[in-house]
Amino acid sequence: MTPEESITAISAGEDSHRQFKQDITNADALAAEMAAFANSEGGTIFIGVADDGTVPGLTLKDVGRLNQLISNSASYHVKSPLNVRTENVRMEKDRIVIVLTVPKGIDKPYFDKNGVIWIKTGADKRRVNTKEELCRLFQSADQFHADELPTKAGTDRIDRLRLRMFLEKKYGIQYPESDDDLLRILQNMNLATDSGKLNLAGVLLFAENPEWIKPEFIVKGVCYPGNDVHISSYHDMEDFSGTLPEIFEKALSFIMRNLHKIQAGRGINAPGIPEVPEIVFEELLVNALIHRDYFISAPVRIFIFDNRIEIISPGNLPKNLTVAKIKTGNSNIRNPVLTSFAAKGLLPYRGLGSGIKRAVEEWPDIDFTDDREGGLFKVIIHRKYSRER
Repeated sequence: MTPEESITAISAGEDSHRQFKQDITNADALAAEMAAFANSEGGTIFIGVADDGTVPGLTLKDVGRLNQLISNSASYHVKSPLNVRTENVRMEKDRIVIVLTVPKGIDKPYFDKNGVIWIKTGADKRRVNTKEELCRLFQSADQFHADELPTKAGTDRIDRLRLRMFLEKKYGIQYPESDDDLLRILQNMNLATDSGKLNLAGVLLFAENPEWIKPEFIVKGVCYPGNDVHISSYHDMEDFSGTLPEIFEKALSFIMRNLHKIQAGRGINAPGIPEVPEIVFEELLVNALIHRDYFISAPVRIFIFDNRIEIISPGNLPKNLTVAKIKTGNSNIRNPVLTSFAAKGLLPYRGLGSGIKRAVEEWPDIDFTDDREGGLFKVIIHRKYSRER
């Protein structure tokens, strides 16, 4: 990095990827800063720069001391050790700024010496305080996923008819005769834990009345008059529960019955064509059910207005995904067990990364909002025909 490049970066101020330190004397404090960057998206620490952006710089003696401190801190004060990079940039008056680059971690979560997990929040850092946040860090490193979370439900909660039909159709095998054989099959299918309980995927796909076990993972639908949310006025409202395939069918029917039907040159007795193709909602609903964040205890919501339909999923886009990337077919698997069973025919799933792309190809007038502050992902399907009731 040249002095000019350093000055340009410093002039932009501190943010979630850039931090200033006039000097560092405590290895533990530096370890906490590096762990926060590694647990987030990585970043750069400019040492020799004051909080206000002025550059007092460092002496050569300071540089020797600090490089040793950085090495010790990254190697012995962070668990797991970090591979960081330093660059000494000579500024005016022979003063030096150390540019310390911390990469995004691949072995999350990273702890400081006291066992505290830090993440970046804007220009600051904070402790990870909740189980959900900790699980999400493991998920981001592909070490753990929400659909593998154990539940309190045993194998006696399985919908035997539903599982029997799936086993015969997909694998050509009969329903097991003993409880031990049933548990072994469920464990082999990654639907039950080693302790004998159903995991979340097992509940959502094959449990009888899964809403009794996990009541938060349903879909709520409301059709409002006009273009705004009303407190008490609505045309249609329903909560959809059951297994994910059942929820999908019910939610899709709710949307389709509240759309206009267009004659499109057909005879008076011919059924009308939906104003928005049904496949658009198939793709978007499957995406909402399979790729939502199940670490967040909240339902998927469907709002139908005169000028648009909104599908709101708990959780923002995972990892490095952006709206632009998902529209071109990029994706990350947030819930691999659910995804694998959707691909086995339980839902109309046509392949990883293809759903959003196909929906936009069928109906380009769709907006996507990745609300990272609110922790949700919103799809807005714009309608071309106003409702008249």
